[in-house]
Amino acid sequence: MAVSFKYWDDCIDPKDMEAMWMDPAVRNEWINAGETRGSKVHLSRDPDGQPYLTQIEMKAVSGIIVERHFYSEIDSDMICALAELESDRQPLSTRYNKKTKEVTMGIMQILPKTAEWLVREVGYQAYGVEGNSNLLYRPFINIYFGAAYLKWLSNFSQKERTEEFIVRAYKGGTKKATHKSTLPYWKRYLSVKESLPSRKVLEVSPFANNPAPATQASKMPGSGNTTWDSRASPEDMEGMWNNPTVSKEWNQSGEKKGKVRFSHDGQMKPYLSRAEMRAVAEIIASKHFSTKGIKSTVLCALAEIVSMRFVNGSGARTGLTGIDYPTACWLYKDLGYKAYSVEKVEDLTRPFVSMYFGAAYLAWLSQYEGRERSLQFVVQAYLSGPKNVNLQETGPQWLKFQESLSRYEEVKK
Repeated sequence: MAVSFKYWDDCIDPKDMEAMWMDPAVRNEWINAGETRGSKVHLSRDPDGQPYLTQIEMKAVSGIIVERHFYSEIDSDMICALAELESDRQPLSTRYNKKTKEVTMGIMQILPKTAEWLVREVGYQAYGVEGNSNLLYRPFINIYFGAAYLKWLSNFSQKERTEEFIVRAYKGGTKKATHKSTLPYWKRYLSVKESLPSRKVLEVSPFANNPAPATQASKMPGSGNTTWDSRASPEDMEGMWNNPTVSKEWNQSGEKKGKVRFSHDGQMKPYLSRAEMRAVAEIIASKHFSTKGIKSTVLCALAEIVSMRFVNGSGARTGLTGIDYPTACWLYKDLGYKAYSVEKVEDLTRPFVSMYFGAAYLAWLSQYEGRERSLQFVVQAYLSGPKNVNLQETGPQWLKFQESLSRYEEVKK
């Protein structure tokens, strides 16, 4: 039976409906159109009777998805511009590819097999679609998987990718990201993005890799997943409280056991102080890697340049140490690193989980292909992949690592 939506209430759940009403621009648009809170809200329709999202609604949905699941590391304008190009913001839009005999679906024109792969292999499990591809017609679900695919493209082959690469790869696949066939799409994208209605500009670039943390550890009122206790086990929290430097820092900022808040920068992004970072690294190294020669200072220095100590990660990389979900699953399932479990990509925003799998990956790289590796090899391999190491070149990342390492080693002394 064909899918048909008449109301917003037909295609999103009550929590998402409430989030839409909470958006001031959406609320104003809906009230002006005669909609009433508590009653079903009509979807807009084009002259052919097809439902579509207004640009204000599209902005709201993409903003909610990005803030809720991608920690504001994706520019929602990118999503909005792609939605214009792919479907004219029509949730029931489909496109049949005669060559591949596949059908893309929904606002972001997602392949069902791509959504299933993102759930199964890349850890994006906020929504499940396996066995029911019609769920991709639902705006929140479709935009979620579109954003997840953009996030994956942003760090394709462990390289920080440009906005142009991401957009062109979204259109033609990674093999055609630099092919002339996707260039017109990129130009249309720039034009569409430029013409989008004025909106609040994010303080980060589409996949920012250089945000600056606040100079002072300002503690914001924390609740839910903005607290240490929501992202660390009681045992690990006990270890943190037992660290004299951390305990002193937390007591001075008025933290209480069971309700320890993360520090936040000016953009409200949670981050670890260097004292907290050292404590996490020392606990992980001493408890799980004491026989493998993994130094806590090396872990700290790597995390510093990968995430700048942001809890959720920075840019395309997730979590403190930037380990991606497939790598963490491989370390867990195939190499037996099972002190912490990883069931979905959000697990890697837990400081101890990210630090543990970062340390496990370092341990594996230190013995890559069965032989002892130098620190320079390990660092380059960690950042760019073991097949992309060039020890003849001293790149900026290695120099940045050395500078960061010296800072942590000086503190330790």
